[in-house]
Amino acid sequence: MRCVIARFPFDLIKSEVEHSMAGVEPESVTGASVLVGPHAYPVKQVGEIITRQDRRDFTEAEVARALTRLGFTCRPAAAPARTAVPSWAEPA
Repeated sequence: MRCVIARFPFDLIKSEVEHSMAGVEPESVTGASVLVGPHAYPVKQVGEIITRQDRRDFTEAEVARALTRLGFTCRPAAAPARTAVPSWAEPA
């Protein structure tokens, strides 16, 4: 599949992405993630490996869109947990 990431065209194939990620230790996920095989990787980590570009050159959305089109499961960044405010602490 042809896609554009950081203004550069790439021809990506699902099996090649899986092969590129084989043996790569997943970093801790703090933003959007993608499931490649049994592992959840940060989208930026996968993007860096498959494009050989610096992570600052592309967005999570660009890579997630391409990986979703290839058939991978992408998860958005988790929303920060909202802490409950006790009723006595709310302003009147």
